[in-house]
Parts: sequence; structure tokens; C-alpha cells
Amino acid sequence: MIWQFSWLLLAATAQAASLSLQSPRFTISASDATQLRSDTLSLTKKPEPLTLGATDTLKLTFQITESDEGKGVQPHQTFLRFYDKESGEEGIQPVRVTPGGKAKFELNMMRPPASIPPTTHNPLEVSLILGSFVHAPAQYDLFDLYIPASQTPAEHPDEASFHVLPTIKHTFRPEQKSPPQSISAVFAAAVLSPWLVLIGLWSKIGVRVPNLFSISIVPFTALLGAFEVLLVWYWVDLKLGQVLLYGGILTIPTVFAGKQALYATGEWRAGRK
Repeated sequence: MIWQFSWLLLAATAQAASLSLQSPRFTISASDATQLRSDTLSLTKKPEPLTLGATDTLKLTFQITESDEGKGVQPHQTFLRFYDKESGEEGIQPVRVTPGGKAKFELNMMRPPASIPPTTHNPLEVSLILGSFVHAPAQYDLFDLYIPASQTPAEHPDEASFHVLPTIKHTFRPEQKSPPQSISAVFAAAVLSPWLVLIGLWSKIGVRVPNLFSISIVPFTALLGAFEVLLVWYWVDLKLGQVLLYGGILTIPTVFAGKQALYATGEWRAGRK
């Protein structure tokens, strides 16, 4: 209950306390320190628009106080807002305030801050924004300000990278066509002709292979035939990675079958069988 009462008391105090602006004044000076215009600002009516040249300086001074006690205070946030009503561009410039509530802002057009928005020939509406944790926020419309028009900024080297690029059109190579069947038949006959010659010579010489169908030789011969089938399959359909995979699998039994075939052949030649 005590905590609730304390929060209510704090909220009532914060609502009662408000910030006010005292003695706002501006001065416009030329580059040679000649005073061009100086006046006190009214919080109820804007003065005639202020105009700054390319070498002029605007000085703005004021004090922030509590409306009840008139004691100078330091808000947690103090900003000047420069707003171009025509273009919608705005800039926010922080203002340093002393613990006693006194503040001073200087705008030198020879070195304008980056917070000033791009301008044309339209005036900037200048307002003061005050924010505090223990006071109600406040905003004061101070004056309209004419400043020299902004120069067109130089184009950044990467500017073209942030625009729409031309559509990329891919040109694909036409699909490969198979040669005529007659040409394929000629090359197939050329590939098979050595086998025909070999078989013809074997028939004349009378080559004998008595142990070709032996149980020790057949597995090795079958695995060699499997390699031939794999190569034909690769030529027709398979990819290289698949051929390497299947070939690696066939290699293991082929090695053992080949060793068995060599061992059996050696025994036959030695006359053991």
C-alpha cells in the first residue's frame, strides 16, 4: 500500500512539473562579426523569417526553467528540429544545456552541421524539443529560417550498384544431336572388326583353352565381363561418379578372383592338376 501511494505521489509530481523557456534570443552576424539582426523570440507568435547568407552565423540563447518555481533545470534531452514542410526532410541537432538550464546554439553557414537537411528555396521550420523523465515534454515553434540552397552532392563511386541493372539473358548451347545411324554403324563395325579378326585367327590356329570354364577361372572371367558391361553402360547412361563407384565395388572381388585364377593356372602349368 505504501509503495502504491509513493508511485501515485511521484506521478502527480511529474504531471504538475513542466518545463518553460525563458529569454530566448537570436542574433545573426556577418563573417566580419557585424550584427545584422538581433531580437527576442516570442513563444506565442513567430517573428519575421530569418535569413542567413553563405557566410553568416546564427546564435541562439535561452534558459530552461521549471514553470512552478522558475528554477533553471537541465532536461535529459534537448533538440533543435529543422523541418522542410515542402519536401518533408528534417534534421535533428542536439543542444548542450548546463545544469543551470542555460543553453547556447551556434549555426555557422560556412561550416553547417550534417544535421541540416537538404534545402532548396523553401524555409526551414525551427522548433525546440525538450524531453525529461521528471517533467512533461515540451515543444516550442521558434521561427522560420531561410538558408542557401544545398549543392547537389557528388555522385558516389558505388551509386550505380544501387540501381536496377539490365536483365541478364543467358544464351545456352543447343542440345547436342546424335550423328546419323549410318555413321554410327560404320564406327561400330570399326570397333568390332578387331574381334572378328581375332576370332578368325583363333579358328585357324586352333587355340585351345581347356580350363576356361574351370571353377577357379569362371569368377575372374565373369568379373572382367562385368567391367566391360560397366563401360558400355557408362557410354549409354551413367555419369563418371557412378562409374567410379561401381568400378570400385567390382575391383575388390576381381582382385581376389584374379589371384585365385593365377594360382590355379600356376598349378596346371606345374602339372599338379
